[in-house]
Amino acid sequence: MLRTNFEEELNKLHNQFYSMGTQVSSQLNRAVRAFVSRDYDLAEEIIEGDSEINAEEISLETKSFEMIALQQPVSGDLRTIITVLKASSDLERVGDHAASIAKALKNIPEDSPLLGVEQKISILGEKAKMILDASLNAYIQGDADRAREIAKKDLEIDLLADEIEKSVLISMQEQQDNIEMGKDYILTLMHLERVGDFAKNVCEWVVYLKTGELIEL
Repeated sequence: MLRTNFEEELNKLHNQFYSMGTQVSSQLNRAVRAFVSRDYDLAEEIIEGDSEINAEEISLETKSFEMIALQQPVSGDLRTIITVLKASSDLERVGDHAASIAKALKNIPEDSPLLGVEQKISILGEKAKMILDASLNAYIQGDADRAREIAKKDLEIDLLADEIEKSVLISMQEQQDNIEMGKDYILTLMHLERVGDFAKNVCEWVVYLKTGELIEL
């Protein structure tokens, strides 16, 4: 593969990764919206759409391995390919968690009462999407310092999720009819926490991309 062709393929890989990230971010946003608004039709669309994200991850993985095998890249080029290879796996997992939030909603009967924490879950979802989008922007900009700062925001997600979980547990204790539904709320909180973790992983790969260091943020 000629150097010019390789650079074109590297740019395509770069753009495809970012496109996958925006798709995953949209899925996450829609999943949270479906959950808090009890939109069962939207939840079904999200579950069905997860296969597209899985296919994107497989496509990026295949292209990454092909480029390594055919070009045997070194230094910065190799780090770019490895970053896409690893970070796309993190994005795929975020897609899985978005689908799991949609599945959690489908376990809740339409006539079930609200638990009074839906607005806070919506805010939590916004925070999770924000850190995911910011990590993708740090990748596009190649900004390792920004990635380090973004990773710190994961703590805000953890703290808010813990706060909401306490409210859900109180509701479950006060009203036994809320126990089964409460479990799905807690699962949703767990999924959003994990989104923050995977977004932080992307930040770690941005640092690796720019510095060559494998670190834990």
